[in-house]
Amino acid sequence: MSEGQIQAIGQGLLDCSLPKQQWTHAAHLAAALWLVVARPDIDAPVAMPGIIRAYNLACGVANTDTGGYHETITQASLRAVSDYVRQQPADTGLAALCTGLLASPIGDKHWPLKYWSSDCLFSTDARRNWVEPDLQALPF
Repeated sequence: MSEGQIQAIGQGLLDCSLPKQQWTHAAHLAAALWLVVARPDIDAPVAMPGIIRAYNLACGVANTDTGGYHETITQASLRAVSDYVRQQPADTGLAALCTGLLASPIGDKHWPLKYWSSDCLFSTDARRNWVEPDLQALPF
């Protein structure tokens, strides 16, 4: 993914113009990476819930107990992305960061299931609130 593509995904999320079919796992990670690296003016862990909820509504996706925004997955992903960025050389470009991130274990959309059981992760409580992992602690 190029730097321009990453920026377009991040900006499209912020202004709710990203086509819904482009909101993939890779796009979620690219947007998180863009916010962490290129938009330090946005406190991603605080802002992301509202950003994603607004984006979902703009795409016709309701934020409910069974669909739409998911707090635990979002916050865990932001922690994972931030940790990944901290481990890379400071001069690593956005495109290279994204390529490496997508090739890492976090690039697999099922990565949270290493830390949370399905029942825990997909519970209403985990969708609404941060829920600590029930299988093993996050390494970051």
